[in-house]
Amino acid sequence: MLDQLKRALRKLTPLEMASRELADAELESLTAQTATEYANSVVAYNTARIKRLRAFIATQTKEETT
Repeated sequence: MLDQLKRALRKLTPLEMASRELADAELESLTAQTATEYANSVVAYNTARIKRLRAFIATQTKEETT
């Protein structure tokens, strides 16, 4: 048990630190990609919604003028 504690508290080598930093960067990249996918879907949803609402308003306007 003391050996495990010593290993956990020892100073990391530059290679170990770089490996951890790379893993963190990869996780952050995946998180950002997920956020981008979500944002793109929200934009697509609202674009379709705007198109649908404009078409509805156009048909209602035409019906009121006739």
